[in-house]
Amino acid sequence: MSTVLSFEGVHRHFGPHQVLRGLNLTVQQGQIYAFLGRNGAGKTTALRILMGFLAPHRGRATVLGVDSQALRPADRARIGYVGEGHLLDPTMRVKDVIAFERGTRATFRLDLAARAVQRCGLRLGQFVATLSRGQRAQLSLVLAVAAAPEVLVFDDPAMGLDVVMRREFLDAMIDLLADSGCAVLFSSHILTDVERIADRVGILHQGALLVDATMDDLRRRLRRCVVLGGPEPALGGAAQVLRRRVRQGATELLWLDPDARELARFAQEGRLQDLGTPTLEELFLDLTGIEPPGLLSESVREVARAQEVVQ
Repeated sequence: MSTVLSFEGVHRHFGPHQVLRGLNLTVQQGQIYAFLGRNGAGKTTALRILMGFLAPHRGRATVLGVDSQALRPADRARIGYVGEGHLLDPTMRVKDVIAFERGTRATFRLDLAARAVQRCGLRLGQFVATLSRGQRAQLSLVLAVAAAPEVLVFDDPAMGLDVVMRREFLDAMIDLLADSGCAVLFSSHILTDVERIADRVGILHQGALLVDATMDDLRRRLRRCVVLGGPEPALGGAAQVLRRRVRQGATELLWLDPDARELARFAQEGRLQDLGTPTLEELFLDLTGIEPPGLLSESVREVARAQEVVQ
């Protein structure tokens, strides 16, 4: 697979505040990449740099092999973008918005847009001003995908939607992407949604990626355990402790690449309780939580080095 999107050592600051500290990330053709991080982690800044709306102070971002700062209209026609605000002209009807997009993009598929609008329960005669936030999100998604882009970039597109509208939006997203084959980079705060749709996950913290891995790798390589008193078992080999948390005489551990036989042996001896593979939400909280001591209580250099842990 070829690289479609990339960040190469991207740095960006706002005054004294360092937002991105050497961000490195690639998205391959046909891949759905979830870009995660706490509020203020730098996700929107990174996506604005990728789209050429903001310049990096060091490093560069590329889309379809073109430096983001040099994107031409012909290049942008190959990119679909949905921001978190879903900015649409409130004075236009749904059919007018579709007609406008069709007139500005030669690749726009009117047949796909018509089917998708019907599937989402939108009426062509509705004014945008009368649409709910969820309906505007769905319409923005339809417009982006119907243009048959080679790349889709979503900045937290389901933000602010209730549970029902978010599920409907996600189902529409899955349906529309099923046959597109395009690369997708999207940020999100809803980790259960991410687990349903993403092929690969990146977790951004303090301006660098802590995790850059496929969902399959995360499920295969990570384990959560509780040590009930006594010394912490040393699993040896390639095993690493990513997070350690002491609670009322017990120690919770997040392990990378533990040996399953060793885990079973220690469990039989009563030295630990194996909690199994963490969910994406548990992993996210373990790595980006504020409770010390843990991986993220270390210096920025340590955090940047941790980027290599799960790759």
